[in-house]
Amino acid sequence: MFNIVEKRHWYFLISALIIIPGLIAMIYSFAVFGTPMRLGIDFTGGTMLELRFQQPVSSDTVRDVLAANGFPDPILQTTSDPNTIVLRTKEMGTAEKQQVEAGLAAALGPVDTLRYETVGPTVGAEVTKAASIAILAAAVLIIAYIVFSFRKVPNAFRYGVCAVIAMLHDILVTVGLFSLATLILGWEADALFLTAVLTVVGFSVQDTIVVFDRIRENIPKRRGESFETVVNRSLLETLHRSLATQLNAIFVLIAILLFGGATMTQFVAVLLVGMLSGTYSSIFNAVPLLVVWETGKIIGGAREAKATA
Repeated sequence: MFNIVEKRHWYFLISALIIIPGLIAMIYSFAVFGTPMRLGIDFTGGTMLELRFQQPVSSDTVRDVLAANGFPDPILQTTSDPNTIVLRTKEMGTAEKQQVEAGLAAALGPVDTLRYETVGPTVGAEVTKAASIAILAAAVLIIAYIVFSFRKVPNAFRYGVCAVIAMLHDILVTVGLFSLATLILGWEADALFLTAVLTVVGFSVQDTIVVFDRIRENIPKRRGESFETVVNRSLLETLHRSLATQLNAIFVLIAILLFGGATMTQFVAVLLVGMLSGTYSSIFNAVPLLVVWETGKIIGGAREAKATA
């Protein structure tokens, strides 16, 4: 039988090699910007422009003109009038506004400015705080649920803690790599980023619980086997289901990332990284961490203490 958990120290090392660059990026961003990553206007506020053209508006053309004038990744909103568009971008001075209007007029024809005003952030400190509290509450509820469901298994609390650690691993990977992308690719965190992170939290624990449930079923059936062997057997029995479920979603996200619009790129990329991290952490972090906690051995060995009923 192929022993997955035996090489657990390598899995922990791989996770560390992925998380550490993200942590460094967040520390650097905090030193430069005062936040762990570059924030978009959803968090910082900026300028709102409502523009009317004499022909239907091409969003891609508007984006290109704004990017050429130093305003990448604007938020565009169409109206009932196909000739009118509302855009939000970082703070734009009067001279910059006139330059943008000239560029838009050259690309799309005459343009009238219906509204030009400074706007506040749509995602403020209270929303961010509420999201953090939601993640904390999810962690507590996950532990409570697993402790109750696994109450007949020795050390049920350890199962819950390992599941939450895997969830935190996925958050660190997702947020850390996004912070790195803000430095390298110029991405900015917006409301969709916060949505994607909360979605990752929701999907993170499901595979872990599936494997843990199989461990719970196998422990009383295989009292003569070591705990590591029981865990490895349970992992192999559920591996095909975990991969099949996650790969379906991953393939869809890859297709959207490759062929979807530019406005979805960051959101889908965050979801994809979170899905990949969640699949990895369920198999190679949560379960091996449980084995380490139960056996006291980071490196797998041939002989372990027998599983207890």
